[in-house]
Amino acid sequence: MFIFVKILAMINDVRNTVLSIISKDNRGYVTPEEFNLFAKQAQLEIFEQYIYSYSNSIVKQNARMFGEGYTDVPKNIGEVIDEFSVFAPLTYSQPYFLPPVDYYYLERVMYNNTIEVEKVSQRKISALLNSNLTAPDVSYPVYTLQETGLIVYPTTITSNVITAQYIRYPKDPVWTYASITAGQPVFNPSNAFYQDFELPLSDFAGLVVKILQYAGVSIREMEVVQAAKSEEIQDSQQKQ
Repeated sequence: MFIFVKILAMINDVRNTVLSIISKDNRGYVTPEEFNLFAKQAQLEIFEQYIYSYSNSIVKQNARMFGEGYTDVPKNIGEVIDEFSVFAPLTYSQPYFLPPVDYYYLERVMYNNTIEVEKVSQRKISALLNSNLTAPDVSYPVYTLQETGLIVYPTTITSNVITAQYIRYPKDPVWTYASITAGQPVFNPSNAFYQDFELPLSDFAGLVVKILQYAGVSIREMEVVQAAKSEEIQDSQQKQ
């Protein structure tokens, strides 16, 4: 089960845990710039694992490979991915409709928000266009996906009437600070560039482990849990 309860500044708690583990036994230090770079890579790696796990779980579910207690595995993973599902119009720039800059995977393409545009291969489009029976029209449009963008057929569709439902990339996490106090940067979530993680709380330990791995620190998940609890205790004591 994935926890979508948002905590205030998850990125700050992750960073505090990372620094707590690194400072143990004088393992070194991670600058804010390094942390943001590692955090971006860690989040992206976990996000892509969700996509892979979802496809894999659908195959297993169809093959009845899940026991009764795990019948909702695709649903649970799908709920995480749904957080990144977006509807947006596509801009036309002859001869292409340009996909959004943050798109990861196209789910559906729509014409006038009512007619689904079918994706076809480059090999198939030639056969369709040369057939009087199957040639695409505004009632049955199709598209091919190329590196530059989408080409929609019939090519008379040129205005911005094509919309897409797509899975976007998560936004790059950015831990921001306002000043340096006692040699340490002070967290500032009011900064315009601030961006928290977009993954569920259940990925907290995974993010910490991967960030530490990028920093070259060997760590086990149990150490993450212990360090996180230590940070919680210190935080509660400071608030008393």
